[in-house]
Amino acid sequence: MIVLGIETSCDETAAAIVKDGREILANVIYSQVKTHTPYGGVVPELASREHLLKIRPIVEQAFADAGLGLDDIDGIAATSGPGLIGSLLVGLTYAKALAFSKRKPLAAVNHIEGHIYSVSFEHPAAEFPALALVVSGGHTNLFWVESETGDFRHLKYKLVGKTRDDAAGEAYDKVAKLLGLTYPGGPIIDRLAKTGNRDAFRFTIPKISDRALDFSFSGIKTAVLQMVKENEKLKEDPLRLDLCASFQEAVVNMLWNTTLKAAERLRPHSIMLSGGVAANSRLREVFAERAAGAGLKFYYPKLIFTTDNAAMIAAAGTAKLMRGETVGIDVNADPNLRLAVSDRILPNKRWKS
Repeated sequence: MIVLGIETSCDETAAAIVKDGREILANVIYSQVKTHTPYGGVVPELASREHLLKIRPIVEQAFADAGLGLDDIDGIAATSGPGLIGSLLVGLTYAKALAFSKRKPLAAVNHIEGHIYSVSFEHPAAEFPALALVVSGGHTNLFWVESETGDFRHLKYKLVGKTRDDAAGEAYDKVAKLLGLTYPGGPIIDRLAKTGNRDAFRFTIPKISDRALDFSFSGIKTAVLQMVKENEKLKEDPLRLDLCASFQEAVVNMLWNTTLKAAERLRPHSIMLSGGVAANSRLREVFAERAAGAGLKFYYPKLIFTTDNAAMIAAAGTAKLMRGETVGIDVNADPNLRLAVSDRILPNKRWKS
């Protein structure tokens, strides 16, 4: 099965053509970073306008790279949420128009599920059940993932934990801005942290009072804000390098500690890490080392598949199309679409897997 994937949930216009959910025939990504950098973050209206300009040439480029035409594909998959409503509508509407005009089946894909499927390209034989941590600028979610088929063909999800305030990637961007660094902040902080002292500054790890397996990053952001107010020299090297390293180490520990608690309660076979923040070198290093120490398999995608891309949407969409889970042209975008609606783990309880 050959599927065209389209992704426009935020500030990347992306199209990909994937065969059988695994073989990438084309993967084209247009980033709007230069457009939004002067504003220190994504401006929704500008993002939507740029998607409108780029969606057609990006899709055409994907077909050209694959050496295929619209008649050669078996289906179309597009992100329907979550994300920025204006951005989502551009990609989904374009996908609906193509599906209608060529009478191709259409799958509406949850963007977060796409990130989980990004792991499948490098690790098609990943072991389930798994804990999947999706970490990006807009999301920090931990899922219990089961497979009815033992592979990526039919996954089922339960929500284990989520952020109660800022997403991890959002905290990176805000701290970078406080330190006088440009947008996006994650890659810059990761680079500067390599030469900083991780133990130079201490941050309190937040404790969730009801013992739920949730995350919170607003406190560490506020702590950095207060520190910079009290000492402007923290915006200058070498203190800035130390602060970046210490901040990053605290965030990585927050993510790992909660994931480990979930693993101890649920006993998965593996841990999956995906999303934009999964590109962070220290996060990957720590998870790989500690997961091995805990006797768990650890999977993460190639760097190109950590950020928003359409290959992951095509992979998730392929699974849906093969199961017959198609949608009509009346499907709408949902900026608040959830992958697992209500299932949450309770303290000292374990799901049956």
